Amino acid sequence: MKATVNPWTTSSVTLALAGIIIAGIGLYFIALRPPLLPEDVRYMHLSAAELEAIGPRLAVWLTQVFRVLGGYALATGVLLVALAITAFRARHPVAVAGALVGEALSIGLMSVVNFTIGSDFRWPLFACALVWAVSLVAFGLESSRNDNRTQIKEPIP
Repeated sequence: MKATVNPWTTSSVTLALAGIIIAGIGLYFIALRPPLLPEDVRYMHLSAAELEAIGPRLAVWLTQVFRVLGGYALATGVLLVALAITAFRARHPVAVAGALVGEALSIGLMSVVNFTIGSDFRWPLFACALVWAVSLVAFGLESSRNDNRTQIKEPIP
């Protein structure tokens, strides 16, 4: 028995795109992000002397922290792509709940915190959150369109 394959929809494509973006953020944190960005130093109000005193020890620790954070972001991105390809595309309602909660707790929270601290990355992160949100809105619109088509069909005599 062969499973029915639903076509790619706007919602599943944008959710997969959000997953790719989140995975990219994870790779950035694992491989490229320096331990301290200029915005980090600004936020902590460190003087040059204070930074020189604690910087090296802080850098070693933060490198490990960002590797862990990056691993979680990469995993989230991979799981989002898998969700988009499978349950989201198959129109499972629980997939929407998972995508909504996942967005709120990952890129949504990251975006809010970055606005709170005045991060230089707040707008790009907000744009990433919007891609994810578009997938949820598209899912709802596609579902309501499918519901309307189902209700319009005339009964077979």
